[in-house]
Order: sequence, then structure tokens, then C-alpha cells
Amino acid sequence: MARKFLYFIVVLIVLVLVALLVMRIWSKELTRFAFVPRTAFEQLPALQPGAYADSKMWISRPGTPNDPAQYLPKGFARGPQGKAWVFFVHPTSYLARERWNGAINDTDSSRRAAMFVQGMASVFNGEAAVFAPRYRQAAFGSFLVNQPESRSAIALAHGDVLAAFDAFLKQVPADAPIVLAGHSQGSLHLLHLLQERVKGAPVQNRIVAAYLIGWPVSVQHDLPETGLARCAAPDQAGCVVSYLSFADPPDASMMIDAYRAAPGLDGQRKGAEPWLCTNPLTGGASADAPAKANPGTLVPKSDTKDEEMLNGAVPARCDAGTGLLMIGSPPDVGPFVLPGNNYHVYDYPLFWKALRADVARREAGWFKARGK
Repeated sequence: MARKFLYFIVVLIVLVLVALLVMRIWSKELTRFAFVPRTAFEQLPALQPGAYADSKMWISRPGTPNDPAQYLPKGFARGPQGKAWVFFVHPTSYLARERWNGAINDTDSSRRAAMFVQGMASVFNGEAAVFAPRYRQAAFGSFLVNQPESRSAIALAHGDVLAAFDAFLKQVPADAPIVLAGHSQGSLHLLHLLQERVKGAPVQNRIVAAYLIGWPVSVQHDLPETGLARCAAPDQAGCVVSYLSFADPPDASMMIDAYRAAPGLDGQRKGAEPWLCTNPLTGGASADAPAKANPGTLVPKSDTKDEEMLNGAVPARCDAGTGLLMIGSPPDVGPFVLPGNNYHVYDYPLFWKALRADVARREAGWFKARGK
């Protein structure tokens, strides 16, 4: 009996090792199998004019009950209120593969989107107001393949974001400073929005900063088309902040594949040059900042409503060869680290307090440049 039990344990160990080997060799293929929709793309109609006048189309905006963007960690004081108005586009929260675009009222993706807004957009709640729209986001699997359906899904989602931004501008005072912020898919939409709605328009002069975090931005092919410079100093305004967080040793191959599959904003093919990296602990492209320079990392405890702020927990270094933001040895900040030591989900929480200070400095720089 004991021998049979030992045989069972040996077989179980072998099966686990085989599974790990399969995951390592075919991780990309298995990820695509799990998330890429297998249905035909459904071309949905554009939203009705004025759709974003409805409060139900916003996860966060002034007057939203239990607004997730107004979350503050326990014991954290809000401080003086800034004057910038914030337009935040949440990352992909639709993980199913039943369709190429998630429904605005999908229960699961709406719950995840609210969690993302809480952990990310809360960075900006020291400003005048935070607006975070719902939109028919492209499914997670859309970013794992380069095919007509995925491009159509992203385009449909982008149309919603543009409509939400137009509605946002109508509610913002005409001379108020504006912060654009997003993550992952949200940053991709903002990248194109800068080209289509901001560059060369009067609103460009009102941009405090654009936080295009969690999506690679080509310095050569994307940045010039936004009308904004890269953020090279902590008090610089009218510039772009962008980074992607990886721990040692990194494997960013899936992100690189997705990045190079689509042309840049200038229509040209992107090469192997490093993408834009802003060190969130220095406000520029400084090569290295030690963990002690990090004023606060937001770390979940039992759930997202029970979080703690850790001081000096995570360093940051922009890798000159790739543009990745390296954060040293893998920190224990939660269970959602992606393959390849990709801390994508934690891009904002890793530097929550530093980003909060960053936007305040850039807003002050915006006012100073205008003699106000």
C-alpha cells in the first residue's frame, strides 16, 4: 500500500513537472488559446449622441456614489486640492472570449474596472475632479493577435473613448488645466487621442501631463505625433510620462510582439529601439533610483479595500537598451504578476505616492509657466 502511494506521488510530481515545462515552452500559445475570441467580430453601432451625459456611462465623475477614484489608503490625508481636471481611461477588464468587445454593462468586467480605477485613478484624486468613462473595451485577447478582428475591436473601443473625452471637455471650465491618464489599453487610446484631439488644438496648451502608463510609446514614431515632449524633469509640464514595470529577470517578449505588430502614430514600422521610459521616482529618465527614494507603494492585504502603504519598498531604473522600467528583485505586492516578471497590473500601485507628488509638481510647473 505504501509503495502504491509512493508511486502515486512520483507520478503526480512528474505530471506537475510536465505541466510546468508545457507552460514554459508554449506559454504564449496557451495564453492566446485561453483569451483570444473565437467568434466573428460584431460591428456595433456608434453610441448615440450625448450618451456620456448619462451618469451610468461613468465609473467616476463628480457626484458618483461610492466613487472608486476617490479612494484613499487608511490614514492617508488628502491635503490641499489641486486645480487640474483628470480624464482617466481604465485598462482592459474584459477577459472573456465570447466577443471582441465587452458590453458596457458586463458585470464582471465592470467590477474589475472599478477595482482598477480605485488602485490607479486614486493617484489623481488630489486634483479638482477625476472622470473615468465606461467604454466598449476591446477584449484582452485582442492584444495577443494581429488580425482584422482585433484591430476592429480596438477601433470600436477608441470611438467610445473619443466620445467620452468630448463630453468631458464640455464639463470642464474652459481655461482649466487638464491631466490625461490611463493604463494599458487606456493608454493606447489616449496615445491616439492626443494625435486626433489634442495636437495643434487649443486644448494642447492646457495639458499638465499625459500619463500613458502600461503601454509602450515609441520615442521615434509615436511621441512626435502627440504634440507633447517626453517628461525629462520633475516639474516639467505639457509632457508624457510612460513606463512598463518588470522585475529581474524580465521577459517582455509578448509585450514587444504586440508593440511591434502595429505601426507607430506616424504610420511607420517600429524597430528595435527602446521605448519611452520615465522613472516615476525622479520624474525623468534618470537611470537609477533606490528603494529608499520610493515614498509609498500601495499593497493589497486581504482585498482591495484593505491596503497598506509601504515606504522604501521598490526601486526603479530605466533600462537603456529596452526602455523597460526595472524594479529589482520581484517584490511581493500581490498575486497578479504576469509571466516574465511583468508587474503590469501594479504599474500605478508600485509608485502610488510618487505619482501623486509627480502630478502636483507638474501642475505647479504648468501654472508657473503661465505666470499664475
